[in-house]
Amino acid sequence: MIPEKLAQPYSMPMIELHLHLEGAIPHPALWELIQKYGGDSSLPNIESLARRFRYKDFKHFIDTWIRQNTFIREYEDFTYIAEQFALDLSLQNILYAEVHYSPAGFSDSGLHIQEITKAIRTGFDRVPAVEIALIIDLIRDLGSERASHTLHEAKEVKELGVIGIGLGGLESAYPAELFKNVYEDAHKFGFHTTAHAGEASGVQSIWAALRNLKVERIGHGTRAFEDIALLDYLVANKIPLEICPLSNVCTRVVKDIESHPIRRYFDRGIMVSINTDDPKMFGNTLAEEYKLLEKIFSFSPTEIRVLMSNAVQSCWLAKEKKQHFLSMINSSWE
Repeated sequence: MIPEKLAQPYSMPMIELHLHLEGAIPHPALWELIQKYGGDSSLPNIESLARRFRYKDFKHFIDTWIRQNTFIREYEDFTYIAEQFALDLSLQNILYAEVHYSPAGFSDSGLHIQEITKAIRTGFDRVPAVEIALIIDLIRDLGSERASHTLHEAKEVKELGVIGIGLGGLESAYPAELFKNVYEDAHKFGFHTTAHAGEASGVQSIWAALRNLKVERIGHGTRAFEDIALLDYLVANKIPLEICPLSNVCTRVVKDIESHPIRRYFDRGIMVSINTDDPKMFGNTLAEEYKLLEKIFSFSPTEIRVLMSNAVQSCWLAKEKKQHFLSMINSSWE
């Protein structure tokens, strides 16, 4: 069995690498924003929010994401959701998180990336119990020209803890190769890199992210199992996969949790970490993800500990800070 401390959510220290700010707004905070801007006739009460977050497919999830974000309209809204988000992480005993956010999605509303980032950092700073680094999602659906513009603006806010870039959205419509030049610039600017790949599209999406974007990590990689050569490549090159099991079930990327390839990836020696992705849109927590691995896939306590260590080893912290978090996690098992 998993140690009792893990069996009781939020008592064991953890870190997370694949988490979207806009998809992790606590429901009471989101409800407050909806009411601030006149309400939503299709949402008569806060309980109806949970029912909104059920999806027919991946595109339906994206559409729901876009609609939700229409209630984030001012810089102070970003400060508010950032603080509430950080408080939620601290209650879960998440010590460190690398968090995606999508500022370009708000530029058409007249909000600027630099000011959005400052507002978010202000909110995070109000909760010193958790350390949060930022990853700018370039949003592939907006095209490569907009992505390049976003990247150049991101250079101006690196001092606010923006350590990397990512690429979310519809993989099939906006394949990775379109963003090759953008990622080349990102490497020159000193950003770490990841990209969503092999989530709703197949292995060609993962290969493209590796070959064209030269990413350090792969977001999801759920369909990597379709190509044995790819699995071998991931192992040989120690490419981390940011695995999000319950997210993949909720967006219908996998049929059910029993069909998820996480066990195969782990047994093959791929560097996998466990993440929640958009927890307030999927109704999951990181502790629950780990408990599910024990229940469904018979992960042992030792294997759970390896997964937690993988998250630390895969993160973009300095070596000394990684060792600090490893020590905290390891001591919790003693």
